[in-house]
Amino acid sequence: MRAYECIYILNPSLDEQAVKDKAVKYGEIVTSRQGQVTSVDQWGKRRLAFPINKVFEGYYTFMRFTGDSEILKELGRVFRFDETVVRHLIVVEEHPKPIEAAKSPAERK
Repeated sequence: MRAYECIYILNPSLDEQAVKDKAVKYGEIVTSRQGQVTSVDQWGKRRLAFPINKVFEGYYTFMRFTGDSEILKELGRVFRFDETVVRHLIVVEEHPKPIEAAKSPAERK
């Protein structure tokens, strides 16, 4: 299994709970295919560098996970068909950190 980093930007019209629900949903996609989510960081609402489809802000979320190519295909498919995702990017992590037990958003509070 390889280590990956994923960042996605959600539409700013979503409320905080919907953003958290999306993070849980995307994490479940990884774990349901024998992957492991190592960290999820909610960066919050930020201004985009340039407008995308007349959207000027978005909710940024950064996720690290381990898995295989099937997880990448499924995440890419889900991101493409989810209308609330403004942009997404998944890259291979060059120097992965040791895997720690991932915490769910509820455990971090």
